[in-house]
Amino acid sequence: MHVVVTGTSRGIGRELVAKLREEGHEVTGTSRDHSSGVRLDVTDPGQQARFAAQLKGRPVDLLVCNAGVYLDKSMALEDYSAEVWGKTLAANVTGVFLTVQALLPNLRLAADPKIAIISSQMASHARAPGGSYAYRASKAAALNIGRNLATDLLPEGIAVGIYHPGWVRTDMGGDEGDISVQESVAGLMHEFDVLSTETTGCFHTWDGRIHAY
Repeated sequence: MHVVVTGTSRGIGRELVAKLREEGHEVTGTSRDHSSGVRLDVTDPGQQARFAAQLKGRPVDLLVCNAGVYLDKSMALEDYSAEVWGKTLAANVTGVFLTVQALLPNLRLAADPKIAIISSQMASHARAPGGSYAYRASKAAALNIGRNLATDLLPEGIAVGIYHPGWVRTDMGGDEGDISVQESVAGLMHEFDVLSTETTGCFHTWDGRIHAY
């Protein structure tokens, strides 16, 4: 199986690459700063085109859209700027869509193609504890993209799942997180395995629970 994972320089992305390779899969990892795998700024259409050209003719069995930023953690309402909003939406929303768009030809070459979008419980409208406006809005948009892609790609046999990876102890999640990176990745990999056209459009937690929208 050939898996493409974006955002692999740290945290969940880096662990996903390691575990997938341990299981014997071929993995193409990407990072914005070229620190791990192929260089890809998911917000840059030019880099997306070059990345797609590198993979031309190669099936992608699983695309994991993991790259993202969390720039407004603990940010006061008064401190938000257009730049924070722009960078957050570019990475967490536009970047997801551009990556799927760029690699659709590769997914169409696979026998059982799947797309996994790493969103967050912070995408859920059922939870509104305040704060993190840009991040919450971006993850809600990523969830929306995933749900609609599931509808459009179902006739082609491409399954799409959207996932909350848990509150993970990473640079992004912080030291107070509930679970380790290893626990999150083990659960996510099981979720990717069981994703199918029957469950496409699902919004699940890392441990398989259905999350409220």
